[in-house]
Amino acid sequence: MLNDTIVDLLRQMLWISLLLAGPVLLTALVVGLVIGLLQAVTSIQEQTLTFVPKIVALALVLALLGGWMLRMLISYSAEMLGNLPKWGAL
Repeated sequence: MLNDTIVDLLRQMLWISLLLAGPVLLTALVVGLVIGLLQAVTSIQEQTLTFVPKIVALALVLALLGGWMLRMLISYSAEMLGNLPKWGAL
């Protein structure tokens, strides 16, 4: 397999990973920051308070974007598996 092909495959894999993980990670970050600010402003120091809003927000994001994420992952997997014979010849 040529080095250019390997680099392109790794670049594509990292890009797909970023696209799939990005919405979930950004949601957790934003909800965590908002809850942290609310805790700082109200002087509530309950550590378990951050878990429930994060779980609800992440479940909502996964429910809304799960189909898109699954289609993207299936498309990428089908492309990789379809190209295996071509790469074996290199």
